[in-house]
Amino acid sequence: MRAPGIALATLLLLAALAGVAAWYGARLMQRPLPLPADGATYTLAEGTGLTALGGDLARRGWLPDGRLLVAWARWVRPGPPVRAGEYFLPAGTSAADLLDILRAGRTIQHRVTLVEGSTVAQVVAQLRRLTEQGLLQATLDYDHWRPALRELLGEERVEGWLFPDTYYVTRGMRDRDLLRQAHQRMRRVLAEVWATRTPGLPLETPYQALILASIVEKETADPAERARIAGVFVQRLRKGMRLQTDPTVIYGLGEAFDGNLRRADLRRDTPYNTYTRAGLPPTPIALPGLAALLAATHPDETGDLYFVATGAGGRHHFSRTYREHAAAVRKYQRRRARHAAQ
Repeated sequence: MRAPGIALATLLLLAALAGVAAWYGARLMQRPLPLPADGATYTLAEGTGLTALGGDLARRGWLPDGRLLVAWARWVRPGPPVRAGEYFLPAGTSAADLLDILRAGRTIQHRVTLVEGSTVAQVVAQLRRLTEQGLLQATLDYDHWRPALRELLGEERVEGWLFPDTYYVTRGMRDRDLLRQAHQRMRRVLAEVWATRTPGLPLETPYQALILASIVEKETADPAERARIAGVFVQRLRKGMRLQTDPTVIYGLGEAFDGNLRRADLRRDTPYNTYTRAGLPPTPIALPGLAALLAATHPDETGDLYFVATGAGGRHHFSRTYREHAAAVRKYQRRRARHAAQ
């Protein structure tokens, strides 16, 4: 009769020990991890499961045994699988909290800004740096990026086809996915502004609007001037006048441009020299933002045919006749010369 009593006592003891172990395991899982006061990042690689995750926490000294996490995830708090990515862990995060964060997939979002007025070459150089830093995964052939980008975007000429904006990426995102996102955004925005364009513009296609917008983007840093700048170019196109805009010449010079635009450069014929050739250049010369796209499709036609930089905050002086324009050029050239001499 003593054997059943011993067996019962043994079961009760084992149950008590199991309860203590469960209580202690729960305490360990809910104990704050030894993180810095400002938190830390944690990266979970693709294909990492619970066993490997628990082993990593044990190697870091965050848990005495990785099997604690596996048991917690399977029996105490079952849920969806953990998701790979880079995560931020605030101070006070426990192993249980970490599991919830990894399951929710709340990865860190990094800001990548494609700047208005940049060229595609500058954007490619920017993305190349981000791949070298490990933020983006390199899938583009950066040594032969032009044909690679033509194939990726499906555009014969890629300049201007990326929408400049701030994009949010996760660590390890493919560079091509960001490029596709920026391209699709430009396609969508261009279609929208073209659909609402001012009737009767001397522009036959959305692509021509993209070209004009890129010139407007490079011509002025003052948002209030964009529509008026566009109006000057539209008026010139209507009259068959050459656009005579320096940014297109500079773009056509490419790497030969040393930062100083000379009279000889204005006479050097390239497909982008709007002093020697009529009409729009063959492609955009930069990435135009929404404001420039709206200006190109909704220009402010005041009758002005000329403008010259005043040297004050990127603003310009506008003129209707060449005589007025020549006087303004002399005035502001003298002003710049005085400032340079001071």
